[in-house]
Amino acid sequence: MSNIIAEFPPSKGTYIREHIMLAALGSVLLSGLLMFMGNPHAWTGIVGSVLAIGVRGVYVMREQLDMVWKLTETQLIGPDGRIIPLAEVANARTMLSALQIITRTGDKYLIKYQSDPAAGARLVLQTRDAALGARS
Repeated sequence: MSNIIAEFPPSKGTYIREHIMLAALGSVLLSGLLMFMGNPHAWTGIVGSVLAIGVRGVYVMREQLDMVWKLTETQLIGPDGRIIPLAEVANARTMLSALQIITRTGDKYLIKYQSDPAAGARLVLQTRDAALGARS
């Protein structure tokens, strides 16, 4: 088995910040929709959004924070044991707080809630390039 170069655990702080941002955005959109529809209780959009996102966030937090990806010299290993050979990685890029891995066949994987997804993307691509260079 290959040595693990890096692990990509989700950041609890990033997880919480992203859920706060989602609740704020949902509050604005839902209250705006209620006001547009003429509802005199538009404030309920704020309450509903904060409660819905908050409850969902608490409910799935442990599951999401246990999703740790691992990088070796030749592959990415997902939390479910899925293996992505680095030779199959076409690109790695950021998507909000996630690191998105795109394979040559077009499959996409999200490594969510990263505190520095750009650094993770650079490391995956550098490791891939080193692995491919070693094969030549």
